[in-house]
Amino acid sequence: MTASTAPRRIYWPSVITVISAAILIGAEVFGAAFAGGWALSILFGLDTTGEHILQVILFLAGTAIMVAFVRAAQRIEPFTRRV
Repeated sequence: MTASTAPRRIYWPSVITVISAAILIGAEVFGAAFAGGWALSILFGLDTTGEHILQVILFLAGTAIMVAFVRAAQRIEPFTRRV
């Protein structure tokens, strides 16, 4: 078998590293989205509905950030290796 046709296996140390970092960073990103939505709603004098809408918008932005993080981390720490 050549290197290009060799089977690929999951490289668990990389997977665990990226997942662990994603959990840590995700907690910070989504916590900031919740707190930021609450603070901005007070700053702009929004009601409860406006606060929830703002939090959803910030949560969606946080989701986009987390997807970008995992994709970039996967390029640095590949999840699979050739055997």
